Amino acid sequence: MATQTKTRGQHKQNFLNPIWKANPLFVLLLGTCPALAVTTSIEQAIGMGILFTIVLVGSSVLISLLRKVIPEEVETPAYIIIIATFVTIVKMLSEAFLPALYEGLGVFLSLLVVNCIVLGRAEAFAKSNGVYDSFLDALGNSVGYLIALLIIAVVREILGTGVLTFGAVFPFIPKTVIPVLKYSSGLDFSISLFARPAGGFIVYGVVEACIAAHNWHQKDKELALKRAAAQAAALKAKAQVAGEAKSV
Repeated sequence: MATQTKTRGQHKQNFLNPIWKANPLFVLLLGTCPALAVTTSIEQAIGMGILFTIVLVGSSVLISLLRKVIPEEVETPAYIIIIATFVTIVKMLSEAFLPALYEGLGVFLSLLVVNCIVLGRAEAFAKSNGVYDSFLDALGNSVGYLIALLIIAVVREILGTGVLTFGAVFPFIPKTVIPVLKYSSGLDFSISLFARPAGGFIVYGVVEACIAAHNWHQKDKELALKRAAAQAAALKAKAQVAGEAKSV
């Protein structure tokens, strides 16, 4: 029963760790180039996240299934072929059904073949773990990456354009423009810099600074608790020694 509980806990960690503690974009700093390129709008970020999920989950599961069949000498070329197959599939599907997304992602969709997250999870996890664990690991990394893309995209679209636009990339969504910093009365508080590459770096840097500040605060809090516990233990030991001395 204990083994089963431990296994379930490990499954949970395989899924949850990449979402926050080991987020591929915010913590491991992987996949930054496509992230900064496609986060000019929320819809584009969601589209990239969905296609990324299909590629990562599909390739990780297949590599895990074939891990005992693929010779060690040709592992990396075999992984690239598998990943390229899934990238080709998502490219064909997006070009056929989501042409606006296909045009917006451009070369960064093709570059998923050599994306450091996709290839890295194959090398670091899928090749040495079972199908279920590989699926959870890939799904967790995909969710973590999608959340990171959305955080950057929301800030960049609002600050860069002043509005939130829906239906421009996904044709099945009614086209809607929600003013946030730009109004029909002529007021416009948007800053076009954030819609450009430099704006992506600024937003990414600020997010990383916020995460670093949070981590430092947590470490300081943990150190303070350890110091308080050590002081309490020292006082308790001192009181015990004093009590023993009085009894003597």
